[in-house]
Amino acid sequence: MPNDTVELTVDDGIATVLLDRPDSLNSMSIGLTLDVVTAFERAEADRSVGVIVVTGAGRGFCAGADLGQEALADVDDDQPVDIPALMDRYYNPMIRTIDSCTLPTVARVNGVAGGGGFGLALACDITVACRSASFVSTFGPKLGIVPDVGTTWHLARRAGRARALGIAMLGERITAAQAADWGLIYTVVDDDSLDDETTRLAAILRNGSADANVRIRSAIDTASEHSLSDHLDVEREHQRVLAPLNLDEGIRAFFQKRPPDFPRR
Repeated sequence: MPNDTVELTVDDGIATVLLDRPDSLNSMSIGLTLDVVTAFERAEADRSVGVIVVTGAGRGFCAGADLGQEALADVDDDQPVDIPALMDRYYNPMIRTIDSCTLPTVARVNGVAGGGGFGLALACDITVACRSASFVSTFGPKLGIVPDVGTTWHLARRAGRARALGIAMLGERITAAQAADWGLIYTVVDDDSLDDETTRLAAILRNGSADANVRIRSAIDTASEHSLSDHLDVEREHQRVLAPLNLDEGIRAFFQKRPPDFPRR
């Protein structure tokens, strides 16, 4: 990566985007946001890749924005830091890149996911955390700003209004078990099982239809915008595209008692 803050590896069709700033719990520098975008672009361009896993080096997933970086360091200057401009230029494009990815994505949360790291963990399609991991949104009580990088969007849809407000306004640490119980993440596993469970989930996604997975994401994310009747039409239009691609193979595999071999990208 150009800024050496992210490591991209590919093994058996699984691309791993490793946030590699362990000394700062993989906090988000401007360079890291750019490197994540580059890593995703490279992984998507690799036709052997079927799924992307995001995780952190060392004992943390991501502690949020790096408040000590040069762009944010001089908060006493006469000119205030232009946070909206930084969001538009660096942080939001990173989240949009993950959200629009043409491959399914997995967040492997191996430690604290704080601030923007919380939002990054929620931006992936599937989030799996080890039992010692934790989640915390410190924007409101600690910094006096709104949680960003998509955090409020995901909180409202996953946890409901009462818990979303509590998480965002109180800034209390949430255990991985609580996060799973509240519907924030898909599952929590013992620390020594995190690698095996991540690989198992990634393999399911890798072996599935990328076209179907991306359309499943779209259908679920837009469901709240439609009436049931309108959303039935949305589902029908997804099937209009997917059924000719996949359904015959899926039915044959079902009766032959074997995994389906869907078309690759």
